[in-house]
Amino acid sequence: MEEKEFYKMPLIGDVAPSFKAVTTQGEIDFPKDYKGKWVVFFSHPADFTPVCTTEFMAFASMADDLKKLNTELVGLSVDSLYAHIAWLRKIQEIEYKGMKNVEVNFPLIEDIKMDVSNKYGMIQPGQSNTQAVRAVFIIDPESKIRTILYYPLSTGRNMDEIKRIILALQKADKDNVATPADWRPGDDVIVPTAGSCGVAKERMDDESGDIYCLDWFMCLKKDKES
Repeated sequence: MEEKEFYKMPLIGDVAPSFKAVTTQGEIDFPKDYKGKWVVFFSHPADFTPVCTTEFMAFASMADDLKKLNTELVGLSVDSLYAHIAWLRKIQEIEYKGMKNVEVNFPLIEDIKMDVSNKYGMIQPGQSNTQAVRAVFIIDPESKIRTILYYPLSTGRNMDEIKRIILALQKADKDNVATPADWRPGDDVIVPTAGSCGVAKERMDDESGDIYCLDWFMCLKKDKES
């Protein structure tokens, strides 16, 4: 029996593992073809399954909004290209939660041999040896993995949270800040912790209103773009 090549599961901060693949939108060289863009690279267990169908309708419906955030979608399952095409055509006939005539225009990777899904740790034997779990990799314009999410086979993803993560990462990169729990665009953001006693004192004594501190190590500022 041919042994599968062992791959180290990629981690946050790693450069996204590279591969070439056939997709419903032609061949791609990943992540090379997406340099300079954010990418949501995600896997689903199987075509023609109900949870995956709702997810693809939701992903496709938000694709234009993500493009405005310089973000592209790339999907994967271990099904064949022809199964992908047939399923995506069927999706256009389904109406769910106000979504109808949904056309999936982002690439869906054929991964019959499970080469890509194994490289990204999407095949997890505790769940299935023949289906990918619901993995999400958010990859930045420098091809670095910034977020990894794994969902079980039975649980559909929260698309709003995926978009929120992208917004938070972009905010953090742009303004050198962090975002607190449940952060939404326009909310106050967290500034880097003071690196010296002097800076900590200055912040605690600052009455200008630009930055306010709950304690010396926890200071926030208003989002001026709100």
